[in-house]
Amino acid sequence: MVTKKTRAAAAAVAVAVSVCVSACSADDAESASSEPLEAVAAQDSLAELCPSTLTVQLQWQPQSDMGALFRMLGPGYSVNTDEKSVTGPLVTGGKDTGIDLSLRAGGPAIGFQSVTSQMYVDDSIDLGIVHGDQVIAAAADQPVVGVTPLLKYSPAILMWDPESHPDWTSIADIGRSDATVVVSKEQIFPQWLVQKGLLKSSQLDTGYDGAPARFVGDPQIAQQGFANSEPYTYESDTPAWDKPVSYQLVKDTGFDIYASNLSVRADKLDAMSPCLDKLVPLVQQATADYITAPDETDSTIVDVVAQDTSFTPYTDGEAAFSSALLKEQGLIANEADGSVGTYDAARTQNNLAELGPVLAADGARLPADLTAEQLFTNRFTDPSIGIS
Repeated sequence: MVTKKTRAAAAAVAVAVSVCVSACSADDAESASSEPLEAVAAQDSLAELCPSTLTVQLQWQPQSDMGALFRMLGPGYSVNTDEKSVTGPLVTGGKDTGIDLSLRAGGPAIGFQSVTSQMYVDDSIDLGIVHGDQVIAAAADQPVVGVTPLLKYSPAILMWDPESHPDWTSIADIGRSDATVVVSKEQIFPQWLVQKGLLKSSQLDTGYDGAPARFVGDPQIAQQGFANSEPYTYESDTPAWDKPVSYQLVKDTGFDIYASNLSVRADKLDAMSPCLDKLVPLVQQATADYITAPDETDSTIVDVVAQDTSFTPYTDGEAAFSSALLKEQGLIANEADGSVGTYDAARTQNNLAELGPVLAADGARLPADLTAEQLFTNRFTDPSIGIS
């Protein structure tokens, strides 16, 4: 377990990270820092409003599409390789808010369970990162409320080998073929693509396990991925492939969910409201600050991953590629009103209307009177905060 330390002690650690990564044998490895953090003004403190350690369940291991949260992770953080977590002071503008932030890895670290199920199993989790389609899917049995999206759009893609399929330019082209489309079984967008006539149900193979072996071994297939990851890793970090892939963002077909929503259990919303009133605008600002100047935060993410050998390696190159793509493709961007990290009510209602029948066909029983406002709220957001 992470040993709780005073901020002054954590900030006084003088051992360089690179030395600790190679030499530390304990479960906890700390980032280097040389001086105590300045505290925020009293009126901006999160102490007494939020848990003393705010625990957030991530949907995967640390990576750049969670950049806003890692922007808020102050120096002196400690990596716990048993819990697959990193904990440190929660900062805004480099100043200590008076509480700690603990970020827990998801995916393999939680046995590939969904974030919503983990939030309901483990009561110590305060908030979770949940994609918009999963927020809707969980509404019946594990309801959560998105309070701010870290991403305006999802980076989900379908990708293919341009040498094997030189005539493909879109997902619709895949659907006009008989090619196998390899996806993971928990994904909702493939069935939506089938319903829209962009793919055939007979094409879907839900055996995707995240490894490149199948794509490398059979370049005739199409495969799911994320625009901020696989196009880089297949070309730069996969020697058996070592060349570009082609892809289309799923959001460009109309599957335009908000991704990576910071979410709270519906039954905890009222109790967490005093915290969220102050926290959510800080997350919005961290989103704007991260995408404007991502380098330092990307280095933090790379360092955190490097301190846990069970994580898939995450390089400086992939982190830089990812943050640049998130900006260039508008996956982190302002809304039409100039705000960032807020919800367009018409869009979330349309997401619910589009996904409801898909989920029902797969056996989900959504509440008959469910509205998007119950699932995605601007109650805590500040519309004056945007990317400048």
